[in-house]
Amino acid sequence: MIEVENLVKRFGSTVAVNGITFTVGDGEIYGLLGPNGSGKSTTMKILAGILTPTSGRVVVGGVDVSSNPLRVKELTGYVPETPVLYESLTPLEFFNFVGSVRRIPSEKLQERVDALVRAFGIEKYLGEMIGSLSFGTKQKVSLIAAMLHDPDVLILDEAMNGLDPKSARILRELLLQFRAEGKSVVFSTHVLALAEMICDRVGVIYNGEIIAEGTVEQLKEFAHEESLEDVFLKLTESQEEVAGIVRALKEAL
Repeated sequence: MIEVENLVKRFGSTVAVNGITFTVGDGEIYGLLGPNGSGKSTTMKILAGILTPTSGRVVVGGVDVSSNPLRVKELTGYVPETPVLYESLTPLEFFNFVGSVRRIPSEKLQERVDALVRAFGIEKYLGEMIGSLSFGTKQKVSLIAAMLHDPDVLILDEAMNGLDPKSARILRELLLQFRAEGKSVVFSTHVLALAEMICDRVGVIYNGEIIAEGTVEQLKEFAHEESLEDVFLKLTESQEEVAGIVRALKEAL
């Protein structure tokens, strides 16, 4: 369970998140959608215990993020927008390092590494330096590392970036499995078709504020649109701008 109440985060005079409130229940997939610079990544980092809120209350798995961020890190699996990895290690060395930090028993660690490595198809890269891997393979390493300790809460910030279609499908199935096990998943994505497919509820964040929230069907009804993409563009005031750009391109080409 995730509870966010009146969350504010300032960086000097810049307000990145401005009083947002939402919850993510056990066994629920929540999509946090918004344009670049809307406050998604800042919110995700606060949920993961990486950033401290300026004000407001954030509770993850029954633990207050401000008072015990280390415990929040233990409960969560977090994948940032850009993979942050030890590039001088191999994936196998990195997974063993994560296992030691997470205090995962060696037998269980081996089982989970084997299963996840096979799922994402990176067996041939286990002995390569992470720094030499492609962005997509680094993203897979980051995802595997986040899931190794079987977290109660999974926080994914644009985790589909760089994934091939097969791996994206596997990640989608893993998220559905997490939900079936009663765990909480919150993720941001620009792949709105994916959000429409698997999210139980969606929050649209714009200029640091949640401007709409509900099931995909509720948002479609609210915005009088037929797809989540059109809902998103309408709510973030981008629909007319996009239409104008498309018209200009047609005239120029």
